[in-house]
Amino acid sequence: MGTPFGTLSDGTPVERFPLRSDELEVVVLSYGGVLQSVLAPDRSGHRADVVLGFHDLRHYETDSPFFGALVGRYANRIAGARFSLDGVSYPLAANNGPNTLHGGVRGFDKRVWSAAELPAANGVRLSLVSPNGEEGFPARVAVSVTYALSGDRLRLDYEAHNDEPAGGLATVVNLTNHTYWNLAGEGSGSIADHRLQLHASSYTPTDAASIPAGSPVPVEGTPFDFRLPTAIGTRWREGHEQLALAGGYDHNLVLDGVPGGAPQHDGVALAALVTEPATGRRLEVWTDQPGVQLYSANHLTGQLRGKSGRLYRQGDAFCLETQHWPDSPNRSEFPSTTLLPGQTFRTSTVFRLTAS
Repeated sequence: MGTPFGTLSDGTPVERFPLRSDELEVVVLSYGGVLQSVLAPDRSGHRADVVLGFHDLRHYETDSPFFGALVGRYANRIAGARFSLDGVSYPLAANNGPNTLHGGVRGFDKRVWSAAELPAANGVRLSLVSPNGEEGFPARVAVSVTYALSGDRLRLDYEAHNDEPAGGLATVVNLTNHTYWNLAGEGSGSIADHRLQLHASSYTPTDAASIPAGSPVPVEGTPFDFRLPTAIGTRWREGHEQLALAGGYDHNLVLDGVPGGAPQHDGVALAALVTEPATGRRLEVWTDQPGVQLYSANHLTGQLRGKSGRLYRQGDAFCLETQHWPDSPNRSEFPSTTLLPGQTFRTSTVFRLTAS
């Protein structure tokens, strides 16, 4: 059952929704759809919170760099805060230099979602309506995201419906969850020793503004080759130009999907596996999306104090944001994110947490 988590500065109440299974304990907030905590056991059965965040709502409202949040209407970046669709140019809210990041100044991460508990599914469904023109995006879009916990799996099912009538406005949609993970426990320090395996044979290089600079290129011979399990920090300081531009990893990896040999289950394919050697915790990420943004928390500067009371610093977490590719609305050769009137966009991501 939802319980109060405080009120925003404008007086809007926010609720927290705990979900429990035999293996995991999860808390979801109605503010931003935030995945606020995930308690997972290590190989000895000791549980620790493995996601970064805050204990209080005030810091989520004023300081959060998308900790655990649902982001949209368009996750990742749109170059020049502008795109064209059906011959019409749409200026967007610029909140990342000249670009639009994660939906703009007031994206879905800063909205209070309506929440409906789903006891039979051990879950909660969050929903909101994004009106035509919100942050510059065209068309009225109804969005819902369902969090459902079963055993060692947390499943997120997303839906976005373009509510415009036939002949009305098309739009673009790209949704993801922006959880910062540290499998040794939040506040425990660097994730450099976490071992990552990604089913991705190519990635999209970026310019200095983190906008794709061209078509995907092979990961072979680069620091982006995680086809075999590799410690995330192994190649941080090799001097690769792409890591220098971003201050670490902040890149779209192009997923191979089922044709690349990734296991498939219930409509999703295994995209990534992360293991933490000291605790034995393992995180699997399953998705049906064409890409995943690997981010190494480059912009944490040691000024934010997390749930443990410790300061978060650069490299203290990793994000694996399942999504379409950045700047797709301006790149016709990229997988399309266009949502036509009356259409519904659906996607799913599963986080599985085990220990060995």
